[in-house]
Amino acid sequence: MSVQLLNADWLENPELQQLLNLLGQNGEEARINGGAVRNSLLGEPVADIDLSTTMLPEQVIEKLESENIKVVPTGIDHGTVTAVSGGKGYEITTLRADIETDGRHAVVRFGRDWLEDARRRDFTINALYADGAGRVYDPLQAKNDIESRIVRFIGNAEDRVKEDHLRILRFFRFFAWYGSGAPDREGLKACVRTRQSLDNLSVERIWNELRKLLAAPDPARALLWMRQSGVLNVVLPESEKWGVDALPRLIQAEKELDWGIDPLRRLMAIIPPQRKVVDALGERLKLSNTNRERLIVWADSPLPNIDMNKKDLAKLLYRSSRDGIVDVMQLELARLRESGAHNNDDLISASKLNELLDFANQWKKPKFPVKGRDLVDAGVKPGKQLGQILTTLENRWIDSDFSLAKKTLMDS
Repeated sequence: MSVQLLNADWLENPELQQLLNLLGQNGEEARINGGAVRNSLLGEPVADIDLSTTMLPEQVIEKLESENIKVVPTGIDHGTVTAVSGGKGYEITTLRADIETDGRHAVVRFGRDWLEDARRRDFTINALYADGAGRVYDPLQAKNDIESRIVRFIGNAEDRVKEDHLRILRFFRFFAWYGSGAPDREGLKACVRTRQSLDNLSVERIWNELRKLLAAPDPARALLWMRQSGVLNVVLPESEKWGVDALPRLIQAEKELDWGIDPLRRLMAIIPPQRKVVDALGERLKLSNTNRERLIVWADSPLPNIDMNKKDLAKLLYRSSRDGIVDVMQLELARLRESGAHNNDDLISASKLNELLDFANQWKKPKFPVKGRDLVDAGVKPGKQLGQILTTLENRWIDSDFSLAKKTLMDS
């Protein structure tokens, strides 16, 4: 690819240029690899900047530390270290070839051949390099795939998947982020034939890929292809009888109502809101406690009646979970907005629910002014009766629209 990176402001970063210079001395070479080059060519934002070099990992560490640059051996067995410069991490990997794979791990051989390094990567659009001046090196002629936004495995698709089973999910994740039209036919066939190999992967790796896929601007097409290929049922069986049809309308609502992208909310759209299901899902995928709790609260939260007034909604929010109810309301609003295009009643309901949702988003939970210690100081003995009195007072306070003062409650 005879191309120069244009409008790549990140190339002007002095720390990056220093690293390229240090790693390219005395006959060695260093280039930016993969995602930063790909995204710049596609006109997509660039986040992480990774480098490839002909220097061995130990030489990289010695060279950079001699210049007082912090180096962390994040994956040194596979030739990867991370340089920390200017408060930013740069992953640096020695050119290599995979000489032995088992579907999860690889034994590597370090080398100096850029073509060999490119061939061991997953997709053609990731086998790109650029020097410090922005000149692009395209050993595998990925130009057409970049221009057509095709996510294509390098070489034989099934061989690439057998080297690392996670590449099945990466195929759909990269398609969600960068693909256009239908997925590459050979890649899709390889994923279908090898989909059960996903059972051999750790659930942490699987959830990490699913989360990244769900964070794409519009993952609906990718998830539809995952469902049709049977891959989705392997990694997310909870969606099998629920489907992914609700996702497009949620994505449209996110864009039009400025909700922002939320991978967990998108997950909610494709699984049933049942406590038993989300409990099992959280356990199976080993989700974080925060994510598990959010799914549980969502599954347990009621949908407010659209004719509910805001005072009653405030009481419901206080007695339940505001965040859980907001998640429930957003998913229902997305449904009503879609059906409202053909049903006037649903259009009216969507308008009412949107007002309630605005109120819920702005609502702040008031603090009950009476504590157990207040009752003890007033002569109530600790025990069951104290709890009953406290509950009675709190209910009275809630029924007053949270308006009764502490003195009034204590005197009642």
